[in-house]
Amino acid sequence: MNPLFRMHPDGTASRASRVFGLVLLVAVAVFLAVALVISPPDSGPNASENSMGDLVRIMYVHVPVAVACYTAFFVTAVASVAYLVRRSEGWDLLAAASAEVGVVFTVLTLATGSVWGHIAWGTWWEWDPRLTSTLLMLIVYIGYLALRGAVLDPVVRARRAAVVGLVAFANVPIVHYSVDWWRGIHQPATISRLDPTIDGLKLFALMFGMLVAIAVYVWLMVHRFRLEFVRARLEEQGLDTALAERRAEAETASGANPVTAPKGAS
Repeated sequence: MNPLFRMHPDGTASRASRVFGLVLLVAVAVFLAVALVISPPDSGPNASENSMGDLVRIMYVHVPVAVACYTAFFVTAVASVAYLVRRSEGWDLLAAASAEVGVVFTVLTLATGSVWGHIAWGTWWEWDPRLTSTLLMLIVYIGYLALRGAVLDPVVRARRAAVVGLVAFANVPIVHYSVDWWRGIHQPATISRLDPTIDGLKLFALMFGMLVAIAVYVWLMVHRFRLEFVRARLEEQGLDTALAERRAEAETASGANPVTAPKGAS
């Protein structure tokens, strides 16, 4: 059996996922220690007035969760294409699970960004291109999940969701490059360039945070995938039960109302 389907009888966990979860818990603790305590505050170029000080620590969480949400929606897009090509239920379930986890990380991205903005800009929200496009991305994927909940036929649902999941990914590069394409107050890219603007322990904290965030995404997505698989089986079982009950009702009704012979017939 596929390892993704090897679940504990009392839940979606397996021995491998439990071990992975424990290792991940230690990694998260180490990351928080490095990001929030061990790494030095930002001193800016030549200790100028542009230094962010301890505010830089929010970036160690904000950027990794943003990368995790990009990763989640990329997996949704790939799984959507795979479903349209192969028509396999597993790809549809993977797309759904990844999108739901991606929505969680997008909410975290907006939340940590708002904390950053409140401290750095003096406001919780600005209609900056990066913030606006990220909010739009969140709304689109919430719509994707709503579509999945609104269509009852599993085949029709999977086909429509695959198309939406593929088209929705077009907003991800818009979010990423919005700071380069439009004028806004959001700071430009920090590490997605040949000459990163940070180095040393600060760069390590940021890169380590990305690895941890992606690992957390994988752990959550595996459990969500297994839950989707169980839900699909229960949905099939419920449909089979409903059909069996209707057949039994029809048979009972036909047996209770036999055709009677007309009067005068011998």
